[in-house]
Amino acid sequence: MAPTDEPGPTARQTSRPGATPPSDTPAGGAVGQAARMPLWLPRAMVLALALVGVFQLGTWAFHQLIGLLLNVLIAFFLALAVEPAVSRLAARGMRRGFATFLVFFGLLIVVAGFFTLLGSMLAGQIIKMIEGFPEYLDSVINWVNTTFHTELRRVDIQEGLLHSDWLRKYAQNSAAGVLDVSTQVLGGLFRMLTIALFSFYFAADGPRLRRALCSVLPPAKQAEVLRAWEIAVDKTGGYLYSRGLMALISGIAHYILLEALGIPYAPVLAVWVGVVSQFIPTIGTYLAGALPMLIAFTVTPLYALWVLVFVVVYQQFENYMLQPKLTARTVDIHPAVAFGSVIAGTALLGAVGALISIPAVATLQAFLGAYVKRYDVTDDPRVHGHRRRGEGPSPLSRARGLWGRRTRVPGQARDRAQNREGAPGAETGTGTGSESYAG
Repeated sequence: MAPTDEPGPTARQTSRPGATPPSDTPAGGAVGQAARMPLWLPRAMVLALALVGVFQLGTWAFHQLIGLLLNVLIAFFLALAVEPAVSRLAARGMRRGFATFLVFFGLLIVVAGFFTLLGSMLAGQIIKMIEGFPEYLDSVINWVNTTFHTELRRVDIQEGLLHSDWLRKYAQNSAAGVLDVSTQVLGGLFRMLTIALFSFYFAADGPRLRRALCSVLPPAKQAEVLRAWEIAVDKTGGYLYSRGLMALISGIAHYILLEALGIPYAPVLAVWVGVVSQFIPTIGTYLAGALPMLIAFTVTPLYALWVLVFVVVYQQFENYMLQPKLTARTVDIHPAVAFGSVIAGTALLGAVGALISIPAVATLQAFLGAYVKRYDVTDDPRVHGHRRRGEGPSPLSRARGLWGRRTRVPGQARDRAQNREGAPGAETGTGTGSESYAG
């Protein structure tokens, strides 16, 4: 086709002033591409919804199983505590299952004996209080009649209490609360049975459990896991055994005091003080000393004061003399770290966390100490809290400086006062000289 000099339609359109240049694609195709959803967006939305659903399901399951998980945790630490005794019996040729049974049977006898003695003491005190209640009531009525000039009688008070609405409502509430108390008791027994069962299996099948755990790990990680397990066994067992020894010493010391004062139920109270003060962290000492003080107060208030003084003095002796020597090789942690771990464990897991926090922190400290590289500390006085010689003035130099400053301050003030007094005279002399010079 022969070329022509006439411009085409496109040329004519572009040559118009103010015209918009044509687009390469149609307008409808551009709108369709912009409105089309990316292919990855539906998959991302489905994946996000699936993750949210899995998270919600996991949260619900965790809250439903939190009681079981706490029981398993307690059982695991109890198994770690009894494993040294089980291993010693098993090393003597005894079957591990039977050795575990003997250890748990001994613990059961000790716990049952403790609660039996404590229950008999409380039952005896309650019976004595019930038998002596009429005498207490008569003494109170006589004091009221003498002090306030009234004519109260015990028979009238008893009839008023028996026919009062308050007593009727209290009896109804107590009858309704019996079912709740029974449910809690049964729940506690079931929980104790669950913990005992899991701890028995953990202690009896300890070697099998370690082999099953190490079978899914490489050899290098297996050594670390076995080392951590050994440290946990040593620290947990050492913590409980040292606490048991201190409980025995504390019980003997308090038994001697209570027996010397003639306080009833001295053996049971001594066992109570030893066990509670050692195995309940932070507040165990105060709970342990409250019951002997109360029983001693029924004998005479002076004996309660003696018990309080002895509890405080013995606690200081235990904290600064006895406990550091017994726990130096078992649970060697700083008292501030132990106190902080108890607070943190209580905040996280309640009473369970308070019981297992110290052996858990001791295990973690020992495990980290095995892998943290340490260096020799330089012989610098600042390490021991002393100032290096030549740095700063000595106390004698400071005292001299303060004394010199005190003596210089009055002298400087006196010089300034003399200068102020001599200033007018100088001006007068200058004026006289000028006048004479002028004359």
